[in-house]
Amino acid sequence: MAETDSSKVLTSPQLRLVGGIDEAMYDEFRRQLAAAPTDGPLVINITTLGGNPEVARCMSDDVRLLREAKRELLFLGKAAVYSAGATFMSGFPVECRFLTKGTRLMIHERHLSKTINLSGPLKSCTDQLKAALHEIEHSIEIEEEGFRALCDGSDVSFEEVRNKAPDNWYIPCEEALEKGLIAGII
Repeated sequence: MAETDSSKVLTSPQLRLVGGIDEAMYDEFRRQLAAAPTDGPLVINITTLGGNPEVARCMSDDVRLLREAKRELLFLGKAAVYSAGATFMSGFPVECRFLTKGTRLMIHERHLSKTINLSGPLKSCTDQLKAALHEIEHSIEIEEEGFRALCDGSDVSFEEVRNKAPDNWYIPCEEALEKGLIAGII
C-alpha cells in the first residue's frame, strides 16, 4: 500500500478501542469486528495504558487468523500503547503498524504478585513451590515470544528489548519509526 493510500485509510479506523485491555475490551473488539466491513483494509485503532497480556495475545491471535484468511489489517496506535498494547501490536507485521504523532510505546516485563502459603506435608510443600516456579518459567517463555514477535522485521534485537524491558522502556513514535518497529507516523 502506498504511503498516501495508507495515510488516507488510517484516518478512518473501523475499530476504535480505548482503555484497559481486559475481557470487556475483548468483547468490544469482537463486537466491532463483527460489525466492520468485510472488504478492504481493516484499521484497528487502540489507546491503552495496558492490561491483561493474555487478552492482548488472544486479540493478536484473532488478527493472525484474519490475516491468514487474506484480510488486510492495519494497527494504529494513538497517544499511548503501553504494556499489553505493545503485546497486541506485536500481532501485526511491522509494515502494518502505525502510530499517530506524539504516541509512545511502553514495553516492560510481565509482573507477578503472589503469596505462597505452605501448609501440609513437606513433599506437598515442595510440589507447591515447584508449581509456582513452573508458572513463572512458563510466563517468561510467553513474554519472550511476544518480545520476539515485536522485534521481528525491525532493527531492534530481542536482546535490546529484554535488556530494557525491566526498566519500562518508553519509546516515542519517532524512535519507534527510526528503529523500524512501525511503518509510519500519521
